[in-house]
Amino acid sequence: MKLLIGFSMLLLGIVPATYASDVNLTEIVQKSLAVNKVLDSTSDATFTLISKTGQERVRKTFGVSKLQANGEDNMRMTRFMAPADVKGTVSLLIEHSAADDDIWIYLPALKKVRRLVSSNKKDSFVGTDFSYGDVIGHKATEWNYKLLREESEDGSPCYVIEATPKSDVIRDNSGYAKRVLWIRKDNFFAIKGELWDEAMQPVKAFHMTELQEVDAARHKWQAMRLEAKNLQTGHQTVIHFENFKVNQKVRDDFFTTRYMEKE
Repeated sequence: MKLLIGFSMLLLGIVPATYASDVNLTEIVQKSLAVNKVLDSTSDATFTLISKTGQERVRKTFGVSKLQANGEDNMRMTRFMAPADVKGTVSLLIEHSAADDDIWIYLPALKKVRRLVSSNKKDSFVGTDFSYGDVIGHKATEWNYKLLREESEDGSPCYVIEATPKSDVIRDNSGYAKRVLWIRKDNFFAIKGELWDEAMQPVKAFHMTELQEVDAARHKWQAMRLEAKNLQTGHQTVIHFENFKVNQKVRDDFFTTRYMEKE
């Protein structure tokens, strides 16, 4: 999960954008999208949804991911295990480099799998402050990039890159008119993000922490704590991964609508 709260910033010197004018920004973003795509993974996760007043709702999930044969496109399944009101809800996200991504949701109350279209990528991912697009990832080639500066975040030197959609369709489907990403120079992991809605108003902030190199041989990293805050509503989501394991020979049938319907 490609997958994006009131972040404090430690500035260790800002350099002009011309300092790294020869840097291929699209390539950097592509690397950031690939850095957490392991061959496959299994994990448990706790989703904590926090209201503006501090009230919390906690959800438990089991998830699996797997790279497709092309080595680029990811498949990600998330099954909600608790509490009772969301138990049995399943999301299935399947990337396609050369086509629209597949987004499926199973709601046990309706006993029906629903396929979402591209315009639904800006919708909330199962009630969280992440959108489906945030989780599955935004295609790097669909955005224009500008290097704003280089600075340190969480003690790591980063490229600070502005992304704007190449077309109105991309803006409308993603729900974002602008994204600013803090991408670490050493491993290309995007550890922070700030996003603007279609009216060019600040709408979200992301922060990814507790990074672990989960597959050293392939230089793959995963953030064990993901935070998102809706700047307009004050609502927050914290996702914490537990028992994150890679290279588990995950079966393909996890990524089918038939599996989604299993109780």
